[in-house]
Amino acid sequence: MLITGLIQQANSSDTSANRKKLEESIAYSASNGAKLIVLQELHDTLYFCQTENTALFDFAESIPGNATEFYGQLARKHQVVLVTSLFEKRSAGLYHNTVVVFETDGTIAGKYRKMHIPDDPAYYEKFYFTPGDLGFKPITTSIGKIGVLICWDQWYPEAARLMALAGAELLIYPTAIGYESTDKEDEKQRQLEAWMISQRGHAVANGIPVISVNRTGFEPDPSGQTNGITFWGNSFVAGPQGELLALAPENKEINLLVNIDLQRSESVRRWWPFLRDRRIDAYQDLTRRFID
Repeated sequence: MLITGLIQQANSSDTSANRKKLEESIAYSASNGAKLIVLQELHDTLYFCQTENTALFDFAESIPGNATEFYGQLARKHQVVLVTSLFEKRSAGLYHNTVVVFETDGTIAGKYRKMHIPDDPAYYEKFYFTPGDLGFKPITTSIGKIGVLICWDQWYPEAARLMALAGAELLIYPTAIGYESTDKEDEKQRQLEAWMISQRGHAVANGIPVISVNRTGFEPDPSGQTNGITFWGNSFVAGPQGELLALAPENKEINLLVNIDLQRSESVRRWWPFLRDRRIDAYQDLTRRFID
């Protein structure tokens, strides 16, 4: 069994304070047996993509850099595989939304750059992030091969499938998603359920566990054009048949500890051999934008 820690946090504008809370939560999770710890999307700052502001590119850091040094030391100190989500400055004018995975000795095991970039009111990510160019390749760690994707990627079954086909033993989604306050309650519920169903579907279709770690708390829109975002929390782990193994509350910071049986995927894939029965000879049109 793999004890996994999911850290669901509400952030402030103080990066040092955000990191301090994360440091304490990582220590707590590790002291309670976690060998894999997953943080939410862009966990060092507020979700700054609510507006388009060139000054906010100053949040970005080179990889390696100060942030990777900080989190690498924590991974080494607590002997954990640590999944972080950073705003990467690759070069002048070239930035990515990037996951960095640390091995238990603090070294960088690998990274993934977000492939699908949204551009919606309050989620102006195309202004900040260049689409990833590392592809859908699992990262090899001491606890297994992990397929890390980021937030908007979670709506795309193609991304999950490609990670699984490349040998990922579990899928991980650091996330920042929530409600716009003017949405009606029934619409909010539909959005939340769609978000969970889509990811649980990836678990079922690929026969592997899924870990999703979301933000919580309210973050105002600095421009005042919207009423801000209430991040809906609900971080969760689903097993290889989509079953919920753990679910965090909506509006509470929490360090969620979950036992994940990575060996169970083998049995599930024998019962439900979806990979065996794929018609790879008939899927050519999947690479087209639309079939007229």
